[in-house]
Amino acid sequence: MTEASATAETSIFDLPAWTGQPSPTPEPSPERVLVGVRFQRAGKVYHYDATHIPDLKVGDWVIVESARGKQMAQVATLKPPNDPQASYRPVERRATGRDMAMRHYYQTKELEAMIACRAESAALKLPIKIVRAEYSFDGQTLTFLYSSDEEERVEVGALREAMSRLYRARIEMRQISPREVAKLLGGMGACGIEERCCSRFLTEFSPISIKHAKEQNLSLNPHDITGMCGRLRCCLIYEYEQYVEARRHLPKLKSIVGTPMGEGKVVEILHLRDSVRVKFGEGADAREVVFHREQLTPLEELKRLQEKAMSGTCDKHEGGECSCGRKDAVESTPAVESNAAPPSEQRDAPMQHVPISAVLGVASSGAKKKRKKKKPDAAASSAVQAASVTSRAEPASKPAEGEPAAARRRRRKKRASGKSDKPASA
Repeated sequence: MTEASATAETSIFDLPAWTGQPSPTPEPSPERVLVGVRFQRAGKVYHYDATHIPDLKVGDWVIVESARGKQMAQVATLKPPNDPQASYRPVERRATGRDMAMRHYYQTKELEAMIACRAESAALKLPIKIVRAEYSFDGQTLTFLYSSDEEERVEVGALREAMSRLYRARIEMRQISPREVAKLLGGMGACGIEERCCSRFLTEFSPISIKHAKEQNLSLNPHDITGMCGRLRCCLIYEYEQYVEARRHLPKLKSIVGTPMGEGKVVEILHLRDSVRVKFGEGADAREVVFHREQLTPLEELKRLQEKAMSGTCDKHEGGECSCGRKDAVESTPAVESNAAPPSEQRDAPMQHVPISAVLGVASSGAKKKRKKKKPDAAASSAVQAASVTSRAEPASKPAEGEPAAARRRRRKKRASGKSDKPASA
């Protein structure tokens, strides 16, 4: 046994003495604390692990590590995310008074940096617009946000080098969309509101299309549905789901419906009130009344269902689930008689429903009859077989003596083609 192995072994005398008391239970691990922080006033919320700082409150400032380096963020929510078991970056520490003073100092330098960057961009004749300059809280990173109307990406390497010579910070150039430009600049909205929705509470931009305006029966004039950013307004999606859900249950425009006051025509759909405006009468006696969805009877839909049930165009009755009446219509259909009516009467008579299975059965039986071939007679087949055997067993005739070679060649050709030069016997 070597000295290393001897020292590695543990003797029973090295164990702690037994006192008869139960072993102490390990202390439970602290409960995981996740907080949501944002880097801008109405920016997106990012979650971090704050287990080692459990007494954080909404509104506290913290220092976190992000994709753009160390940044100062404000606690926005203590509500855990949708996936609390995922891995999250930890909160480094609370922000101190010195951190807050440095952040305030560098914020005062952002306007100067933006003006200098605009001057350099104009000197380089770049087709971009410098929107804002942002310093990190410690002044290590200076980011310039710009926008461009060009379809292709603009090369800003020369501008970055020029700004690196002016400032002793890491320069970053980031292009943003027109919606983000309007959010950063702020101001009055296109609807007249004092502060734009994107600058006040929108954390993310939803995709908006012209379909959202059509579903809500809005004017398609670009002046009416375009925001200050030049894109479709973000508010078009606020009530879009309610309009789609109401459209599923309310009757269509210009349809005939039944009401407690009689039949009328729908002239307006009030989606948010779950009601419609119905018109009664024509001319000077016409009047319009608003009815709730529960008070209406869709007469046109019921009429179409009845016509469909009578025509027998439903194919669901095979499993016994259909209740539209086709099964009864099929069973009550009279059998097809062999004596067909004259063509004139066939045109005038109403069309009767015939099961598709019966039609397919008649077609298949007719095809089988056409493909059926007549079997040959047994006596005739035996005679044909005997004749073929006799022709194969008959020896070839010998050429006559003194016959020319040309005649023999002709005889062989005729024999090969199945013909005979001998005259038929009387």
